[in-house]
Amino acid sequence: MADVTQDFLRRKTAEISALRAISRAIGSALDLDTTLHLITKTTAEVMGMDSCSIYLLDPAGEYLVLKATTGLAPDAVGRARLRFGEGLTGWAAGEGKPVASSDAASDPRFVYLPETHEYNFRSLAAVPLVTAGKVIGAINVQTTAQHEYPDDELELLGVIADLAAGAIEKATLYDNMRRQIMELSTLAEVSQTVTSPLYLEEILRLILEMAARMLDAKTCSLMLIDETTGELVITAAQSAGHAYLNRPRLKVGEGITGLVARQARAIAVFDVLADPRFLAKEMAEQEGLRALLSVPLVVRDKAIGVVNCYKASPHRFTEAETTLLTTLANQTALAIENANLVVRSAVIREMHHRVKNNLQTIAMLLRLQLRDGREVSGREVLTETINRVLSIAAVHEILSVEGFRLINLRQLLERVADSVTHGMTRPGVSIDVSVRGDDIYLASQQATSLALAVNELLQNAFEHAFPQRTTGRIEIRVTQQEMGLMLEVEDDGRGLPQKFDPATGADLGLKIVHALVTEDLGGTLVFSGAPHRTVPGGAGTRAVITIPRISGNARE
Repeated sequence: MADVTQDFLRRKTAEISALRAISRAIGSALDLDTTLHLITKTTAEVMGMDSCSIYLLDPAGEYLVLKATTGLAPDAVGRARLRFGEGLTGWAAGEGKPVASSDAASDPRFVYLPETHEYNFRSLAAVPLVTAGKVIGAINVQTTAQHEYPDDELELLGVIADLAAGAIEKATLYDNMRRQIMELSTLAEVSQTVTSPLYLEEILRLILEMAARMLDAKTCSLMLIDETTGELVITAAQSAGHAYLNRPRLKVGEGITGLVARQARAIAVFDVLADPRFLAKEMAEQEGLRALLSVPLVVRDKAIGVVNCYKASPHRFTEAETTLLTTLANQTALAIENANLVVRSAVIREMHHRVKNNLQTIAMLLRLQLRDGREVSGREVLTETINRVLSIAAVHEILSVEGFRLINLRQLLERVADSVTHGMTRPGVSIDVSVRGDDIYLASQQATSLALAVNELLQNAFEHAFPQRTTGRIEIRVTQQEMGLMLEVEDDGRGLPQKFDPATGADLGLKIVHALVTEDLGGTLVFSGAPHRTVPGGAGTRAVITIPRISGNARE
């Protein structure tokens, strides 16, 4: 009798010590992850078990998700899940009662979870986690050997579960409070960012970093709709690999992000590899992306793009997470709209500035014509003036398509050549004008001066190079050299008059060319015979314009 009493006292002392250890472990933690880890670790130690695991009910109340374990595969945390009521652990949660089996695999209620690698374990006992009369999950213990669970062990596990449930509720409240503070701080930081004097690209990068931080995402990206092609273009990305950045573009309506852009509403995907709407499964496998939350960027009730956040494992995004990313997306859309307004304002100012400059250039050319002593008809004057205006217009036609970027000189000269050819070819005469050379890019001011210079050289050739001839050839060549740019205009016409000087001669057009090249562009202009002439007909004329290298005038 004394031995039984001593044994009972020893067990109770051990249980009290175990509970004290559990209480100390719980009291030393604040956040949920640390609390769960300490509970499973300490429970396994004080109860002498090979494994202890905690499953918590997801927000939808549909699944029990493995949240912490000591003994099972660590990679299974967050991935392994049981339907509520499924398996022995799910049964304990669903029924609100403890359950135990010395040989769990033989119990018809048992469900094996492959990701946990629990095939090494034989026995299992589980009890529900209950707080304020509500089941929030279950805790189980397992052993590798067959083990009978006496009532006192189940009672101890039940007391631990009661302590753990209260600690989990406290830690959850702490995590929620900390997350809300972080979210409010992040949103305040976003508001400050979108009003800061940063470039839009930097703003978008910072916002994606904040989104990844708030949602604990592996990769985030922002795509804008290209109005011309109807495609979604990656504008900014955070922690994205080569496969993601080089994925084929989606059109609006295609895939998950395309649907979000078309419907202007958020879509959350638990696992992209299992969703038939997601089209880039190979890319997702390469990048390690599983769950996706995609929300639209909306400006004045119209979607202009999407924000995507990916997690590395399957995840059921909550309504709170969706609302948070949507709020962030609305702030981002506001930043993009503000940046576009600033750009439009700058474009309008630049347009006014360029129109003023070009009107001044036209006025200068007209004044030169007024001072010209030649006896010419009004028709000739108008034709020359029209070609000069069209040369300037060709520059701005390219700008209207490409924006305020550098201009491809070769393409510009092709337009100038077409304009002069159509305007000055006489009936019954065929003059072949060709443009060849490198792709050289210039700022609009330099491009305008060269366009006007080539216009004058072409007009001069059409007027003077081919008298009494029905055919002719003019070739324009553009080359980028180490010292700068060389532009040649060569014809197979009758050649230059004796003692020819473009700066002091009587021809107004050549005076204009000389002024444009030497004064506007700081270059040189040289006339000679045409050594490269390939079509017989006359001595030919070759005009060579050389311009020193202009910083940034060529694309690498």
